[in-house]
Amino acid sequence: MMGKVFHVPETNLMGCGCLAEIGVYISELNVKKALLVTDSKLSKNGVVDKVIDVLKKVNIAYTTFDHVKPNPTVQNVTDGVRHYKDANCDFIISVGGGSPQDAAKGIGLMITNGGDLRDYEGVGKTTYKSVPIVAVNTTAGTSAEYTINYVITDEERHVKMVMVDKNSLVKISVNDPELMVSKPSNLTAATGMDALTHAIEAIVTPGAYTVTDATALSAVEIIFYYLPRAVADGKDMEAREQMVYAMFLTGMAFNNAGLGYVHAMSHQLGGVYDLPHGVCNAILLPVVEKENAKRHPDKFPLIAKAAGINIEGKTPDQCADEVIKKIKALSKEVGIPTRLSELGIDSVDINLLAENAMKDACASGNPFIPTRQEVIDMFKEIV
Repeated sequence: MMGKVFHVPETNLMGCGCLAEIGVYISELNVKKALLVTDSKLSKNGVVDKVIDVLKKVNIAYTTFDHVKPNPTVQNVTDGVRHYKDANCDFIISVGGGSPQDAAKGIGLMITNGGDLRDYEGVGKTTYKSVPIVAVNTTAGTSAEYTINYVITDEERHVKMVMVDKNSLVKISVNDPELMVSKPSNLTAATGMDALTHAIEAIVTPGAYTVTDATALSAVEIIFYYLPRAVADGKDMEAREQMVYAMFLTGMAFNNAGLGYVHAMSHQLGGVYDLPHGVCNAILLPVVEKENAKRHPDKFPLIAKAAGINIEGKTPDQCADEVIKKIKALSKEVGIPTRLSELGIDSVDINLLAENAMKDACASGNPFIPTRQEVIDMFKEIV
């Protein structure tokens, strides 16, 4: 029997107002100048300014790179590396949701490892640790600020490259729900459903074990209760803070247990059609879990109980049915579409999507490995 490895950042700040506390931790890194990696919206709406205010108090210099796309690309990373070197930076502060966080990891690893980012697609391909990264997160969903995974789109192949690499782990993660108050309801819904996907995939994967089950199941309970509240009222700080905790718990789970075919398929939709990752996950989650439950229903009573379903007298198959119904109901309540056509995608190359999904780094973590036709059939359900 092999031992378990549990990867987490060295320091993790969370809760209302914690952004103001990061100065002392940055000072302990012995650094002088930051590359602020973010996107143009956050650069303009005042969120990045709040981070800059903290840097000024501890006399840390900075320069801003705010060109990260919603699905960050190889070119984004290349441009970020050039900006870092030209400005003589010695660490990175990522500000934003999954996109700036993933871009920052790619930049950090390219600085220390060099070469072509495409060479690092897959699991554990780099040699050296990233430059220090302080990850300031602004959405409750991806856990990108916390995990060893990052996803970058190869714009030439139209493929989302999944990298799973312990060398990308950040030094400090920051989750202040006060930075999330202004997020629109549709983004809150999408990132919340992303977190739910992380939790459920981490529970059903063969890589799950007692510790990851405990964190993921706790997250399931929190998300089903608090996500509708956070979507309905973005200023509900209790709901916002609880969703931060849920996201943190799911990060602990899938960072160490793995993911599955929901993500393997979702990555292709994002890579080819530039669709939002959380929405794709939410659409695919009930479809893939229905197939997983047919073959491995044993974990679904645990999920059902965490989701608030009365499991007394129910078989694992019945529990799975109830869980899938509840996922669909939650998606509907928070306004998630059910099909790609609702996102304006009327024609899809299902054969290409299936082929690429089967090569995705997350595919091997699924409870069963579907055939090509089975992947095609699952994609057909959401068209």
